[in-house]
Amino acid sequence: MGSYYYLGAQLPYLVYGQNPPMSSSVFKAMAWDHMSSGDAEMLDFCTLDPDPPRDTQGATEEGTTSKIRSDFIKRWKEWERALRQNLAKNRAQKLKREAGEAPDTPSDAVLAAKNALTFESPLDAEMFLDKARWDAIDNFQGINVFNESAMYAYLLKLLIMERRLLFDPEEGYNEYKGLYAAILGQKTDV
Repeated sequence: MGSYYYLGAQLPYLVYGQNPPMSSSVFKAMAWDHMSSGDAEMLDFCTLDPDPPRDTQGATEEGTTSKIRSDFIKRWKEWERALRQNLAKNRAQKLKREAGEAPDTPSDAVLAAKNALTFESPLDAEMFLDKARWDAIDNFQGINVFNESAMYAYLLKLLIMERRLLFDPEEGYNEYKGLYAAILGQKTDV
């Protein structure tokens, strides 16, 4: 476990809902300069996608998850995977379709997936899910802000902040109305 007092001390504090003070790529470059090579390599596994990268034929890269040497990143990926699987299951059940299996732990990921479906607005649901992600990252990091887990948490939070910048409420609402109209059109054709 590394100690990153210098790196941690120079980072601006991140607040959910605000704009990122720097891009994730700028942070990664800065972190590479201050972290041990082994810890810095783990930055590549800090993604919002819980699954390993796939090659051009769609096959999972062999051994990718076994390369992760950080308990923090493993816990994050397990949490995000559980969230996504429970979202898919709950959405299928809501549409009265066959639902796949989903893990029942971590319980906060399962609960977040369930609660996300109570929002009428897709944008509100996405913002709720991102806040749940943020809180999970805080929980995994703990109170030490000068270790490698804190650096991984910082990167993940920057990614959430960057993702939020992509949300355009007007465009999203128009897309939602179009999809909803299309679904209603299909139901009346039956």
